[in-house]
Amino acid sequence: MTFERSVKIAPSILSADFADFGREIEAVEAQGADWIHVDVMDGHFVPNLTFGPPLVKAIRKHIKTVMDVHLMIAPVDPYIDAFADAGADFLTAHLEAGPHTHRTLQAIRAHGLKAGLALNPGTPVEATAPLLDLCDLVCVMTVNPGFGGQSFIQTQVEQVRKLRAMIGDRPIHIEIDGGVDPKTAPLVVEAGADVLVAGSAVFKGGSVSNSNPYGENIQAIRASIA
Repeated sequence: MTFERSVKIAPSILSADFADFGREIEAVEAQGADWIHVDVMDGHFVPNLTFGPPLVKAIRKHIKTVMDVHLMIAPVDPYIDAFADAGADFLTAHLEAGPHTHRTLQAIRAHGLKAGLALNPGTPVEATAPLLDLCDLVCVMTVNPGFGGQSFIQTQVEQVRKLRAMIGDRPIHIEIDGGVDPKTAPLVVEAGADVLVAGSAVFKGGSVSNSNPYGENIQAIRASIA
């Protein structure tokens, strides 16, 4: 997977129809999604429960682009093997999920996966400094993790700007997760982000049988950053 910094739209299937993930993924990719973002929550690290490796493995065959798996779980390390086997391309763990993040990132990379590091809104981006050389992606949460449809936390824009300066020329994506829409996308892209996770902003108004709104919503985000 060649690194390039053009802006990518990564719809979160948390906002899709849970009973029809396969066709939802195929529909949103056909409408212009660059990546598919898969939010895994454990009801412990975050106050919600979604799904585990078996479902991730089941939807892998429907994804033609990039499977971007965001683990909002603690601990992470015991599950890396299972999510690698499930077919993740990017596997992202939270800095706050355990005391040995360096080891976690090493373990992800040892499976041949791209390693991501996610930060809650209360964690300063400076905390990533010793870990950046093990990262292929840093995910800046612009809402508190655990639920879709939350409001964008404006102060995170400056955190993105700081992170972009820290990364410099290294081939590391900056991903934004939370409250992304045509109003907030330009703010984070200008600050240095290049992967935009969007849930309700992409899936609103559409369905598998009427997927044109997905494309219109994706295009509205792209147009806002043009």
